[in-house]
Amino acid sequence: MPHILAQAIEIATTALTMAGMGYFLASLLAARLFLRERRTPRADCAPGVSILKSLKGLDPGMMDAFRSHCQQNYAGEFELLFGVHSLDDPAAAAVQQLIAEFPALAVRLVECPERLGTNGKVSTLAQLARHARFEILLINDSDITVGPHYLERIVSCFVTAPQDAGKPPVGLVTALYRGHAHGTLASRLEALGIATDFIPGVLLSKWIEGGLHYGLGSTLAVRREALEKAGGLMALVDQLADDYEMGVRVARAGYRVALSTEAVETSVPAYAWRGFFDHQLRWLRTVRDARPGGYVGMIFTHGLVWALLNVLASGLSPVSLWLLGLSFFLRLAQAMTVGAGVLGDHEVLANLWLLPLRDVVAMGLWIAGFAGDTIMWRGERFRLKQGKLHRP
Repeated sequence: MPHILAQAIEIATTALTMAGMGYFLASLLAARLFLRERRTPRADCAPGVSILKSLKGLDPGMMDAFRSHCQQNYAGEFELLFGVHSLDDPAAAAVQQLIAEFPALAVRLVECPERLGTNGKVSTLAQLARHARFEILLINDSDITVGPHYLERIVSCFVTAPQDAGKPPVGLVTALYRGHAHGTLASRLEALGIATDFIPGVLLSKWIEGGLHYGLGSTLAVRREALEKAGGLMALVDQLADDYEMGVRVARAGYRVALSTEAVETSVPAYAWRGFFDHQLRWLRTVRDARPGGYVGMIFTHGLVWALLNVLASGLSPVSLWLLGLSFFLRLAQAMTVGAGVLGDHEVLANLWLLPLRDVVAMGLWIAGFAGDTIMWRGERFRLKQGKLHRP
């Protein structure tokens, strides 16, 4: 019996290793196709844009992130609206400093005292949107740093290209992002995971599903009309994955979700291990809640770990070592193509030696993601049910 069990484990890990290599190849192809699709943005249309940011406390690199939004090469008008629950929040002083640095720009600080739902960020955004002047609302996180052509390239996605004639109009534009680590090993592992695990999955889903049908919190540029038809921000005040859900609802309302070629940068905090595990489990359980089938399918994304387990299960057989070498090669190719090629992430190459450790940790967290529906968010504990946050 033990011999039969050992054979079964060897066969299973071999099959999963090969499936993992198939995933690496598919995501590599999706990345190459995305790079080929990049087009020069059209500069003949520059509608007004209201940039909305919900703030709570200070994040690493936040002021530099704010300044990057003020230094835009954009032909049209734009404004920055920052919302805080209370003017006593330390972020309010940072916004006042920004206003002093850029007096010619339309930058406003708005107090948003109402708590409209369990999602404090969306609660603030819903109040902030009442003050926005323009038709296009652009929402992103406080720690997002952008390039000087960010607005131009995001807004260009709303312009219907000749090859898109007859298709539904674009209602929402989102963008890929890379992570900028701060100091700790846990921070570096999370930044590496963004570039080499999460973003390849996004590109693959875009290719397989014929486009994106959800949003990413790094950028949510939405037409007011599309947002209203999708239920508005008030419909999201109890949703944890508000960015994902906004894109889903806009797509259901009959609009397209476009993925910009512009990649932005998010600041990854200098996590201690506890903070890292809490953040990863929150994200994983959010994915499991939103796309349970896709979450189970993540078993095939852990190809390198399956290859390592296959080497152990087969007793260092030549075939298992060959599969491990090939799997490692494909994993590196995927990481470099997406991280360096698509995202322009300069940290990826320096951290490639951490890839096996990151993948082992990621598989353990994926398994832990099945064990419960409790998450930690901004120091508070919630239960996640059908996308909504519930206090235990």
